[in-house]
Amino acid sequence: MDLQPQPVIYNALYADGKFAKIRLGKILNRGGAAGRIYEVENQPQIVAKIFHNLAKSNANRKKLEAMLVNAPNFPPTIKDGVEYVQIAWPIAILEDEKGFCVGYLMPLINMDKAVSLDHLMQKSIRQKLGLSEKYSYRIFAAYNVASMVCALHQCGHYIVDLKPSNVSVYRDTMIVAMVDCDGFSIQGEHGTRYPAEFVSEEYIYPEGMDLNCSEMGEEQDKFALAVIIFRLLNNGIHPFTGVPRKNNDMLTVQQRIEDYHYAYGSWLDKYQAPHPYSLHDYFDKKTLDMFDRAFMCGQERPTAREWLNHLWYLLHNLKQCKQNPNHVYFTSKGCGLCATEEKLAHQLSKVKQESAEPQKVRGLELSEISSEEVARHKAELEQENKRLKQWTLVGICLYLLFFGALHFLLLPYKEALTGLGIGLQLVIMLMIMIGLNKFLNNLSDKFPYLQNRALLNMLLVYAIICMIVVFISLNHLPADLFSLTE
Repeated sequence: MDLQPQPVIYNALYADGKFAKIRLGKILNRGGAAGRIYEVENQPQIVAKIFHNLAKSNANRKKLEAMLVNAPNFPPTIKDGVEYVQIAWPIAILEDEKGFCVGYLMPLINMDKAVSLDHLMQKSIRQKLGLSEKYSYRIFAAYNVASMVCALHQCGHYIVDLKPSNVSVYRDTMIVAMVDCDGFSIQGEHGTRYPAEFVSEEYIYPEGMDLNCSEMGEEQDKFALAVIIFRLLNNGIHPFTGVPRKNNDMLTVQQRIEDYHYAYGSWLDKYQAPHPYSLHDYFDKKTLDMFDRAFMCGQERPTAREWLNHLWYLLHNLKQCKQNPNHVYFTSKGCGLCATEEKLAHQLSKVKQESAEPQKVRGLELSEISSEEVARHKAELEQENKRLKQWTLVGICLYLLFFGALHFLLLPYKEALTGLGIGLQLVIMLMIMIGLNKFLNNLSDKFPYLQNRALLNMLLVYAIICMIVVFISLNHLPADLFSLTE
């Protein structure tokens, strides 16, 4: 069934006061969160976004009017004779025949020539999509993202839901393309603000965890921008991921952000170590300082303008790698990409070598073990387990007999023991109890029956009771206690 059986005509109201009627063409995008995208008949460079929820007509109109009045200065870029639209900013409000705001017109961004920014992060995805491996392209992409954010901030607008999947770049030029601008936090006239509606985990700044996205602004953008730049410069590694120092302690990325667990700074992080293939040790010192400011507690985050200036400096001071034409580097430390790739190749070679070595059980290669060998080995284990159980029972019986006869065993040494005094005797008893507890726990790893915690506790309590009885008997404590009351 055709979702658009006949052309729909809307009124377009432009920022300069002009009025025109437009006719929708075929649908281009059905799945947007806020609305669908349509072609506009006879205007191939323009598309229309029609909102799903027309109940918000009045609120949408006010926000769009503020966007028309306060548009960022970001004209299309022309490179090699090709025009690249960088931002799908509203150029006209669309009304239906009843005067309700139903959507807006915006420039067409040819997404066939662009890819999501997160596709630029991983080498495997770049190879799959046929994207360039030139490291300088990723630095240039970071520069263009900073340029876009800077232009929006100059107008008082904030993206808020800034993350790689919400940013696109043209695959041949690394020029940025931004869509869904109606979801931004927009600065209106007379201090009015039209808030953003979405924000994404793993990009929320630590101080914003208790805030609604409608309350977020420049600090959120500054943090998210720094995360994106870090990932572009560091082969996709998120600045708040690393190797946890405790294997059983796994926090989510957003939890690590909330606790400022940044592993690549000038101070070691107590929770995690850096990713083993991180390039951060090869970054320019000022780059590291700016990341410290962005991610460490109590620092003033760099603005988009600061990042723009710094990335411009990096782009114009890159050193060309002599080994790989796709590689460039920043400092006299050399090419971090080459060092990381060499480290990775060495690790893969080691893993491959270990996997090629025959695995052995009791000196026999697994490939040489027949079903008869497996059955014989199983029978041996069962026999050994049976012997251990027998010896465990014998040991328990001897243990019980020893502590049961402890009084008679110590009678010949009664005078020597009582001569030590009650206090020293108690200290010796306490040390024996601690040693006995440790001894029994060590045996539990070797003898099957002793792996039962209730049995271990019973044996320990039995020994303690026997020692207390002997202690009272040797020192005649009841008689002495009663004499104190006379």
